[in-house]
Amino acid sequence: MFKIVRREELNPTVTLLEIEAPLIAKKAQPGQFIILRVDDKGERIPLTVADYDREKGTVTIIFQIVGATTELLNHKNEGEYIQDFVGPLGTPTHTDGLKKVCVIGGGVGCAIALPVAKKLKEQGCDVTSIIGFRSKDLVILENEFKACSSRFFMMTDDGSYGEQGNVCVPLNKMLEAGETFDEVITIGPLIMMKFVCLATKPYNIKTIVSMNPIMVDGTGMCGGCRLTVGGETKFACVDGPDFDGHLVDFDEAMSRSRSYAGFEHKRKEETCNLFKKEVE
Repeated sequence: MFKIVRREELNPTVTLLEIEAPLIAKKAQPGQFIILRVDDKGERIPLTVADYDREKGTVTIIFQIVGATTELLNHKNEGEYIQDFVGPLGTPTHTDGLKKVCVIGGGVGCAIALPVAKKLKEQGCDVTSIIGFRSKDLVILENEFKACSSRFFMMTDDGSYGEQGNVCVPLNKMLEAGETFDEVITIGPLIMMKFVCLATKPYNIKTIVSMNPIMVDGTGMCGGCRLTVGGETKFACVDGPDFDGHLVDFDEAMSRSRSYAGFEHKRKEETCNLFKKEVE
């Protein structure tokens, strides 16, 4: 059992939990993930490590409430426990030797991009950060990104905060003006990462994406997280989650990500109704 030592609602649909997990905190690196079960009857879901504190022995996760398990997880409070919390899994994001990087985060993907940006900053890298959200009320981690960035762009689809437009707007302006980067690292919705890759490809700028497909065991055995990368089958849990975005078949990944959408929606509704009955 793993104790929740801090809980914070970052926006109406995104929650932060800090979990007591000293063995994971000791080894975790930016880009890696954990797999958890809320209770002994729960499903296994992967969540990326958003932060870690080796001295306190804690690991921070940030999740969006999208299905039954995240709904259950969101009802957990400080002092309560999670059944299983396994990791760190996956390959850490490669940051060695990078001098100038553009980090792009979209929505809850910003929680994954932030520890990468922080590590790059700690290594003396010149970090440009672009983060994007649908609207002002969904913004998370703004100050944290500003603290580790030499340049910072805030984008919202509706223009309610920062600049109006998607994350490709400032990226395209910089590239068209002759700006170059050692790498672009982008994390967020599949469609966003696809268009970031389309923007950087003509300039031959290596672009790393973090893939989060359907996943069960996290060790490469189930095959649920398979992707096509450069014409080859890869498993996000052991080969990634980071991949060369110019080689990823995004259309296939987006199609597979919608496979269980109907089932997930139904299960979430059932879980919400269960909590409503308990309140009544």
